[in-house]
Amino acid sequence: MERICKFVKETNGDWFVDLPEWPGDRSALQMVMGADTLLDIVAQGHKEIHLHFSEEGFPGANLMYWFMNGIPGDIEVGGAMYHMDEYQGISYNFDLWLCDVTKFVFGEFPKYIYYSCLTEV
Repeated sequence: MERICKFVKETNGDWFVDLPEWPGDRSALQMVMGADTLLDIVAQGHKEIHLHFSEEGFPGANLMYWFMNGIPGDIEVGGAMYHMDEYQGISYNFDLWLCDVTKFVFGEFPKYIYYSCLTEV
């Protein structure tokens, strides 16, 4: 599966994915627990970006990979933990949590998510 998603950073610094077809509360679309950090890295100061996501690699793609469901130490929360080693050849080596919106977009929590920031959509 491939998808292009728009992300917007609000004036208070919070990142949200623009997902008009999301049937739930808008608060679930906020990027938190490392996903916001990933967007800050990728956006390079921009307040709005488009990311190309795929479960399969593509030229210029970066990789994050699944390593566990939920959040360590919290058995009640959903979502999944992913790891990002690097972005565009620069080492970051950090973990991020992606909420159940990821499952809504992909139909599951993919083992690998390849992504790239698009300068034009």
